[in-house]
Amino acid sequence: MSPTARLPPRSTTTTAVRPSIPPVQRVLKLGLLAAAVAASIVLFPFATAAQEVPATSATTTVPDTTGIGGKVEVEGRGPIAGLAITAFQDGREVGAAKTAEDGSWTIVLPGAGKYEVRLDDSTLPEGLYLAGPDAGTLDVSVQTGRNRVVLFQLSDNPEGEVTDTGKVTSEQVLNQVVDGLRFGIIIALASMGLSLIYGVTGLINFAHGEIVTLGAFVVWMLNADKLHLTLVVATLLGLVIMGLVGAAFDLGIFRPLRRRRLSNISLIVVTIGLGELLRNLFQVYFGLLPRSYETYAIQQARKFGPVTMTPRDVGIVVVGTLALVATALVIQRTRLGTAMRAVADNKDLASASGIDTERVILHTWIMGTVLAALGGVFLGMSQKVQWDMGFNLLLFMFAAVVVGGLGTAYGPVLGGLLLGIVSQVAPLIGTATSNPWFQGDEFRFELALAALILTLLLRPQGILGRRERIG
Repeated sequence: MSPTARLPPRSTTTTAVRPSIPPVQRVLKLGLLAAAVAASIVLFPFATAAQEVPATSATTTVPDTTGIGGKVEVEGRGPIAGLAITAFQDGREVGAAKTAEDGSWTIVLPGAGKYEVRLDDSTLPEGLYLAGPDAGTLDVSVQTGRNRVVLFQLSDNPEGEVTDTGKVTSEQVLNQVVDGLRFGIIIALASMGLSLIYGVTGLINFAHGEIVTLGAFVVWMLNADKLHLTLVVATLLGLVIMGLVGAAFDLGIFRPLRRRRLSNISLIVVTIGLGELLRNLFQVYFGLLPRSYETYAIQQARKFGPVTMTPRDVGIVVVGTLALVATALVIQRTRLGTAMRAVADNKDLASASGIDTERVILHTWIMGTVLAALGGVFLGMSQKVQWDMGFNLLLFMFAAVVVGGLGTAYGPVLGGLLLGIVSQVAPLIGTATSNPWFQGDEFRFELALAALILTLLLRPQGILGRRERIG
């Protein structure tokens, strides 16, 4: 169907046809006022915290937040508390910790470098043993400002034998496919907003990763830091706030720049600077340590046939799928969606047909920001909320958009699902071959980058994109 098939006919009078989108001026004024109040509430603790610094703070050294940590949890037994873990560097003890009631532990390190981490097997509870003679001592490399996750292999066998020795079963593959589906839905939610904004405005937003992070932090403050709302209520309220943030980005930054007729290259540079600014603000205000939501932080995995999932992951898959379907229905079945597709197809023709293109762009920014924030909340539930989580996801978002089709509405969904499944299943190659090169987060980033490069070489328009003739 042509994007202009359902647009209102041209008026025969000199009065411009009113757009088919509901007026939002009053809502935006109230929304911006609410956003200002919310920002004041959020920033007030930082201002008061600055006043409470003691007079001797000038000579106080701020501890480096570089560290290691993890969570010890055994299937069937739950979290293991009271385990003693010690970190050494060059034979010298630099930190120690004991696992908490939820099995979590953290050791703040003096800086980047190589460390030896030891688990004291004498603190293991009865019936639990190290999986091997060297399983209690691990060598790790830590970068500045990073919190490296350290995992110890435990066994219920007194001999410390590991039952899984490199064999990949069909059940493992199926579980990784399901986990990839969950990760793919997160990528799809975040990248769909990126693609919508590009399709309607022609702007590639390099600050989109920081919008993902901001959404996760707003919900974290409502849930675990300020109001202590349940995660569901905090998410709903956080999405409303993030919608207002998206409106503020368009009204306060990009609409004035468009009126000055800045080129897309200039606008892209603005998004890069905006992303860098937000990322540094996250470091200053939230610190480098990862944060967790209060709700659904620890859950026991359940069996659903051959698939093992936590209720949290089930909720992410179900709610994420519903959000993607709802977005598709808005784009395909509503007047707003028709107007968005018309502006994306030909902005000048849509404007001449009576569509208020600025309102369409505003609604697109709101929708794209809300989708990115929801993806950030799901990513924070799956991992932890951290200052650079959106920036780390940005490569996957761009790869999903390019693989699926830049500027298309459904391309990011297909690209996100493909990348999510492949990135989770591919590390099984390392398990089957005992090759560490195929394991770890670095390999997943390499896969995303390879998919991006191959798509640009073989099919630049993406899977769902159309070839365009220029000239």
